[in-house]
Amino acid sequence: MNEQMNWDDLRLFLAVAHHGGLSGAIGETGLSGPTLGRHMLALERSTGRDLFIRHAKGYDLTDEGQNLLARATGIASQMEQLVPDSPFQRVKISAGVWTTKLLCSHAQKIAENDVALRFVAADQVLDILHREVVIGVRNKRPNQIGLAAQKIGPVNFAIYGGGNTWVHVLGQTPSANWVAQQAGEKIEVTHAGNALDLAIAGVARAVLPTFIGDSVPRLARQSGHIADLRHDQWVVSHDSDRHLPQVRRCLDRIVETLINETAG
Repeated sequence: MNEQMNWDDLRLFLAVAHHGGLSGAIGETGLSGPTLGRHMLALERSTGRDLFIRHAKGYDLTDEGQNLLARATGIASQMEQLVPDSPFQRVKISAGVWTTKLLCSHAQKIAENDVALRFVAADQVLDILHREVVIGVRNKRPNQIGLAAQKIGPVNFAIYGGGNTWVHVLGQTPSANWVAQQAGEKIEVTHAGNALDLAIAGVARAVLPTFIGDSVPRLARQSGHIADLRHDQWVVSHDSDRHLPQVRRCLDRIVETLINETAG
């Protein structure tokens, strides 16, 4: 790796790469979009490589950018171990929006005063092998060598809300694709949380996991379980990281929480 690069350059690169552009990385880095853009241009000059394909909706990584991402992620993991940003071991946990919402509500139990948590709500699968995150909650068993997975059990979905209009969360999740195939008028939203808002208001019908929908007292369920959307959950970690004491305790608490809270 080019000697002119420093850790700050790589840290900013990781933020932009993970968020798919400058706007998403602003909150994580505390820098403005133009400042981040200048840093990315400077990084490309220092490496002599085109790292991004820039377009109106964000930044996509080139092949060279993907190569740097894999290498920089490994360095980030080493740096966090050498120079921790809190007195506790930080454990990064990725899951979909709804599972992240559930885990956040149990954060105190999961952390138990000896773990610093970072929740990463993302529909895409983040790379545990390259330490993008430490623990991932996924809807299918991983097939990569080096990952350990524990099956939690099924997650069910149902229709909630009211009216004849559907809420369509833009994206490629199974529930979004299922709604897209239904006949009738649709309200499009870009964040899953807005689907819940519209369903609670009675403005439209939303497809939600039952562990979310059934937990809202004033939200009416309009269907039984949707068989096409039923899937198992898996808690995934690096085969070596899972033996670290803090990670092991965090894994056990996440598994217990999901088993207790997602049935139904």
